[in-house]
Amino acid sequence: MTDADDRIADGVPVTDAATAADAVEPDDVVLVSGFGGVGYPKRVPEALAADDRDLSLTVISGGGVGGEIDDELVEAGQMARRYPFQTRSVSRAAINDREVEFHDRHISRFGDEVRLGDFGDPGVAVIEAVAVGEDWLIPSTSIGHMPSFVAAADRLVVEVNETQPRLLEHVHDVYLRDLPPNRDPIPLEEPIGRVGSPKLEFDPEKLVAVVETDRPDDPYDFREPTEADTTIADNLRTFLEAELKRNPTLQEQICLQFGVGSLGNALMGALSEIEFADREVIYFGEVFQDGLLDAIDEGMLSGASATSLALSLEGQERLFDDIERYADDVVLRPADVSNNPALIDQFGVVGVNSAVDIDLYGNANATHIGGTRIVNGIGGGGDFNRNCRLGIIALPSTAAGGDISRVVPSVPHVDHTEHDHSVVVTEYGVADLRGASPAERMGAIIDVAHPDFRADLREYRERALENRGHVPVSADSEFR
Repeated sequence: MTDADDRIADGVPVTDAATAADAVEPDDVVLVSGFGGVGYPKRVPEALAADDRDLSLTVISGGGVGGEIDDELVEAGQMARRYPFQTRSVSRAAINDREVEFHDRHISRFGDEVRLGDFGDPGVAVIEAVAVGEDWLIPSTSIGHMPSFVAAADRLVVEVNETQPRLLEHVHDVYLRDLPPNRDPIPLEEPIGRVGSPKLEFDPEKLVAVVETDRPDDPYDFREPTEADTTIADNLRTFLEAELKRNPTLQEQICLQFGVGSLGNALMGALSEIEFADREVIYFGEVFQDGLLDAIDEGMLSGASATSLALSLEGQERLFDDIERYADDVVLRPADVSNNPALIDQFGVVGVNSAVDIDLYGNANATHIGGTRIVNGIGGGGDFNRNCRLGIIALPSTAAGGDISRVVPSVPHVDHTEHDHSVVVTEYGVADLRGASPAERMGAIIDVAHPDFRADLREYRERALENRGHVPVSADSEFR
């Protein structure tokens, strides 16, 4: 293939979505591409939702996908199990009502776990691409765990999306690691270097169907930053500026990571306010969001490494219109590379992630409201919090219009322990927990709670301090 507009190589048979759906067995484990709400298949999941057969599918993705999967398949009663992350209200309700079984996992290890059969025998991978040949494909707007999924599955269905530029191949760095114990270190020497190929290669015997689609992604719709978001961004900026002056690992280069979502995007947008002097600033994270486009255009960011172009529709149009220029600065990798603990440590990443709530000891709940109702999943937050050179939790101090404190005596569900991060930022300030004892941590975290809840939190701390032990605990701890 030489023409950049060519999508499907000569000799590769094309079929319709309904025929491709027949390649999926009624109780299959279905591996779908997609991460950050982009790069997921549309037509085949839609056909599966409309299938006359009584399906009981296990659906596995790398990250968040669109409504064709997590709305339509659920509403049709065709999905029995879901792994390991979702973002849609329909799938969320079904999981919380236990109509769909769900299991949450750290992203960095998930590709290996799928290849090892931890979630069942992978039957078919349904993958979105911008081009395909008899033994290769070019991913679309995300990579996620696509290489691991294609390697694990017995059968492969490829959707070729003509709404996305074939030139996306210039941002891809596809690299499949050997499974342990035959695994070598990832040979990546600098954050935006490349070690793989723009193409994902596969056994041609696996390819059972190719489907054409012209349907765009259903990506994030970022809300306007709230006053709390803006103040959190200001507090984070002030902290980072001080850290740049004192931290010897940040004198020449700083690698940053932000969690996905509206708050993360708002925090990315605040980067332009930071005085980085002569330092090289690089994004090394999981998702590439709209705020990073601004940072690249302003010349503040020298490059970005991620696994997904989790952009808004406007952001996608902006990138697609100038993809060749952005390809010089942006690289997409498989999620087990973008979230790899050794690389996060190697590059000294400063990671900023959020949480549902955090307790006075520093433990964070990132996934379950009230400790029981799932929101989305842990995603890559644990990969970065635990392995970053400096892990930061940023969150508003309250929820429900100010009626509920997000700083609590003890979180009802723990995703990140007090050992996994070093700093907490709210709109009321920064709690630097490095070197602090449990009793000291409690005081520092209370200081960044909403003023309306500090008196109750201080009363709890005083009761806890009356008891012996390294970690002061009061037996009447409340989860609110």
